[in-house]
Amino acid sequence: MAKIIRTQRASTPSVRSAPKKKAAKAAKPLPKGAAKKAPAKAAKKTAKQAAKPKPWTAEEVYEVFDRFRKANPEPKGELEHLNPYTLLVAVVLSAQATDAGVNKATRPLFEVADTPEKMVELGEDKVRDYIKTIGLYRNKARNVIALSEKLIAEFGSQVPRTRTEIESLPGAGRKTANVVLNMAFGEHTMAVDTHVFRVGNRTGLAPGKTPLEVELGLEKVIPTEFMLHAHHWLILHGRYTCLARGPRCEVCLINDLCRWPEKTV
Repeated sequence: MAKIIRTQRASTPSVRSAPKKKAAKAAKPLPKGAAKKAPAKAAKKTAKQAAKPKPWTAEEVYEVFDRFRKANPEPKGELEHLNPYTLLVAVVLSAQATDAGVNKATRPLFEVADTPEKMVELGEDKVRDYIKTIGLYRNKARNVIALSEKLIAEFGSQVPRTRTEIESLPGAGRKTANVVLNMAFGEHTMAVDTHVFRVGNRTGLAPGKTPLEVELGLEKVIPTEFMLHAHHWLILHGRYTCLARGPRCEVCLINDLCRWPEKTV
């Protein structure tokens, strides 16, 4: 590069001429078919925006949960339990399993072990025998013994009353903590399982890509007076009416308010 510069200097006259203007670059032709794609893309975007359902009003949300309350004033969870401890165990066992399947296994189990001490005394092998009809039973038996030992060692054999402490127990996550806090201690929590996640998204009540997004969205829009039972109403609605396949729109209590574009009525 240095040699080229010296050569230019040697041949440059003492009076510099004005720099030549660069020729204007010719506009590059659009790729073949681009002219057709641009309007189609814009139309698709407009259609998508038009199809986006409008948010629920506060009055509509109130109406939904008022209907649920009138139809079922005192909804109950379907997991059978005897006390906060057995509720905790049942919820841990319910991961990737049906409530009916868990109940079938825990009825005889809770007859012999309804406290952390009795469960630890029973031992992992025997716990495994009781719950072997439940999916992932080996790992779950291990977690039940481990959480029982931790309850004895760190919480005086009592189920703790904060989300952080419950989540610190083996096998217990955010959903478990929310269920226990709500059902055992009357806290206004929103446990999001597959049913609540589906209903929140399908109806447009609380769209979200993750259970946490749906949980926070529901907590934001549901009036306080309904929060104690809200997650039960939504679970039952998803389990028996707003089914994953073949939703029963014809008997849906909130069909006229639902934002789902594919509802059948």
